[in-house]
Amino acid sequence: MNIDFETMAVLEEESQNELSGAYGSTGASGPEGGERREGGKRGRRPGRKAQDKQDMKAKLERSRQSARECRARKKLRYQYLEELVADRERSVLALRKELEKFYSWNLELDQGRMPEGIEAVLQEIGVLKQEEKPSF
Repeated sequence: MNIDFETMAVLEEESQNELSGAYGSTGASGPEGGERREGGKRGRRPGRKAQDKQDMKAKLERSRQSARECRARKKLRYQYLEELVADRERSVLALRKELEKFYSWNLELDQGRMPEGIEAVLQEIGVLKQEEKPSF
């Protein structure tokens, strides 16, 4: 097969156009007629590796710092909620104790006895009037 130099160059150029057209890295128009732009915005940009490395390190450090702050906020939030729950539990226990005291007082009153401490509570809420001492 005899192929001269010009034919060989044309075949190489066509094969290059077909290959690069499939990957979109050249500005030549493909067999479909659609033109591609050179240097699109996608992909890595050559010649910026050192700056990109610094940018990436800074971005990673910001991300780590943000994660630390997020964990600290989360920890504080859970501490606050645990304190809130503990306070509510103490209140519930105090109210249950008071309720039990009132139940026992009720039983004693039903049996016709006067429970200890009921007079002080009644005076506190104003049901019993304090006896006034006559002043001379």
